[in-house]
Amino acid sequence: MPSYFSKVGGLPPQTQTLSSKAVFTTAYAVIPRTVMSDIVTSVLPHWDRTRAWIISRPLSGFAETFAQYIMEVAPGGGSVKPEPDARAQAAIFVVDGEATITVDGTDRPLRAGSFAYIPAGAAWTFRNDSASAVRFHWVRKKFQMVEGLERPPAIFTHEEDCVLHAMPDTDGKWATTRFIDPADVRYDMHLNIVTFEPGATIPFMETHIMEHGLYVLEGKAVYRLNEDWVEVEAGDYMWLRAFCPQACYAGGPGRFRYLLYKDVNRHPEL
Repeated sequence: MPSYFSKVGGLPPQTQTLSSKAVFTTAYAVIPRTVMSDIVTSVLPHWDRTRAWIISRPLSGFAETFAQYIMEVAPGGGSVKPEPDARAQAAIFVVDGEATITVDGTDRPLRAGSFAYIPAGAAWTFRNDSASAVRFHWVRKKFQMVEGLERPPAIFTHEEDCVLHAMPDTDGKWATTRFIDPADVRYDMHLNIVTFEPGATIPFMETHIMEHGLYVLEGKAVYRLNEDWVEVEAGDYMWLRAFCPQACYAGGPGRFRYLLYKDVNRHPEL
């Protein structure tokens, strides 16, 4: 049964030490789960009974292609005007609770493990009619139009309905759940779940054009970010700039899983 970290909020006690693995560099950032307290939340226009942890945003020397939010919508909350920018597409992944998303007039139920892709310019709303809060990740990216390509359609699915694709020669110990077909060039972003069994590794220093946002959903591991090894666990977030060297060792004792954003399928803008 999939497990997704969702215990954000609260405030550390006055007795807690100030040492932390939080770090912000020009190549990467680590925002540990201890940072996701009540005092760093944002409230957003046209969202009722909602708070957000904005964990990346386009910024000089930081994220360039996307913004990522952890959203918490209380019972009775939601939005009839959630997206302020008609150029923005959305990828949503639910980690706790239930809600309904309505896209172009069609209601879609959401629960933990649900994924939704909403094309730029689509009319959508979000509401929580349940008795408990719903928490989800919301990735926003300006869609890059390509002449001769039709706009990508919406996607609604659940992790349980997706195939786990094993990396070659790993005996299934390193695998990816792909919510968007990587061969479909209509899409210019992906949101995946990467799963490592205990002892699995990324066995080389990946260095590539894709920018990443990584949110740890389950387990712990040591992650290589540029020149540093950082121990991360469920609830921690990592941003990796394009070409930042990266590798991973999942030492166990359980699975290590993270939600992975990357920009794909487009020429670099000159």
